[in-house]
Amino acid sequence: MSKDAFLGITQSASGARWIGAPNQLAGPNQDRLAAALTEFFDDLPMPLARIMAGMGLTPETASHYVDPKIRDLLPNPSRFKDLDKAANRLADAVIGKTPIGVFGDYDVDGAAAAALLICVMHELGVNCDVHIPDRFTEGYGPNVGALMALKEKGAALLVTVDCGITAHAPLAAVADTGLDVIVIDHHIAGPELPRAHSVVNPNRLDEDGQYGYLCAAG
Repeated sequence: MSKDAFLGITQSASGARWIGAPNQLAGPNQDRLAAALTEFFDDLPMPLARIMAGMGLTPETASHYVDPKIRDLLPNPSRFKDLDKAANRLADAVIGKTPIGVFGDYDVDGAAAAALLICVMHELGVNCDVHIPDRFTEGYGPNVGALMALKEKGAALLVTVDCGITAHAPLAAVADTGLDVIVIDHHIAGPELPRAHSVVNPNRLDEDGQYGYLCAAG
């Protein structure tokens, strides 16, 4: 049998040769590392240990691979400017059962972000109204009419998701009424932020841009 045979199988059903992916640890080093992995993880099969060894995983680094945690895969949310401030304001709304108005967007990111926020708030016992603008009659982003309509329906806090970072005039009009607005967006910000209680955006100019790829639903 070829030493490159993977799991003892030399070919596929169609006759194509089946070999493991090449790696820099092939040979005794891979065997030793695989053995160390099986000793560290009691129920780890040797074939899987060899694959992990070929990936360069060690007993010290393999725990995140075998038992991944969201906190290890995502950045600390508190690193983003205004995020803790926004979270505290939402927490106050939850504690006080304050109705929330959500202004989303008509694309996948905006719809998903609005749906996630509304589902969480409903689970926490908070009433939410949502407005998704008509792209043909309203265009993109918050407008005064829709924001005021959410306020008239009883919203005591407004949250824009996937929009709002450049909506200076509409958000200023809402701010003049004394209503708090939280902006959660990812589009490129300008040098001046809109008037809002808090503005969470990885693409704010005062962020380092490391997580600029995140969308609003993230």
